[in-house]
Amino acid sequence: MKAIWNGKIIAESDDTAVVESNHYFPAESVNMEYLKKSGHKYTCHWKGVCDYYNLVVDGKINEDAAWIYPDPTPPAKQIKDKIAFWKGVEITK
Repeated sequence: MKAIWNGKIIAESDDTAVVESNHYFPAESVNMEYLKKSGHKYTCHWKGVCDYYNLVVDGKINEDAAWIYPDPTPPAKQIKDKIAFWKGVEITK
């Protein structure tokens, strides 16, 4: 799977975890130079607390377009330290 935004491959992996139709990419498969921590957090009733990241590619910013659950609840343990994307990020094979 690939995560693409603004013409750049942000992440690429054959080992994503799919939860609620979102592909979660292993952190080591993500090009972290494009991610900047936004400071926003969200609490999901069953997954726990996630941290959001802005995508920054060629001077364009996609705010809170990526997120990670660094310490998910036991039912969501398969997404620990994996990163998912939305807000116009294309997920493709």
